[in-house]
Amino acid sequence: MIEQNENPYFVKEYETGYLVLGDHQYFQGYCLFLSKKHVTELHELPRDWRNQYLSEMADASEIVAKAFRADKMNIESLGNGDAHLHFHLFPRKTGDLGNYGHNGKGPVWWYPFEKMYADSVRATDAEIEKLKEKLLDVLE
Repeated sequence: MIEQNENPYFVKEYETGYLVLGDHQYFQGYCLFLSKKHVTELHELPRDWRNQYLSEMADASEIVAKAFRADKMNIESLGNGDAHLHFHLFPRKTGDLGNYGHNGKGPVWWYPFEKMYADSVRATDAEIEKLKEKLLDVLE
């Protein structure tokens, strides 16, 4: 979809991957960094490509952190649901877990899945454009 310019979540192309917005935005600014090479695990990438991919992912994470004024970034590669290498980039704010963390702190996965992926936090087309503008402002 990205190559056909049909992915509304697409933000930026890198040499080794793509920065895209997550479709659910409980954690405002949640993005993913998708690998251009189809592998399941990071260690399956050729070393030079892997090093560049990790460097570009870190650059993308910095953009997300700046655009959404993150207090902390959570960066994770899980792949349990989609066996294609990608990183989740969660800009975190103090207390964003509410009562679900320890003193409001903890991993994003402590927040109830059904709330984090509820229809009420699915980004609308207008919200997607505003989120992309924030990211693109940092890129410029």
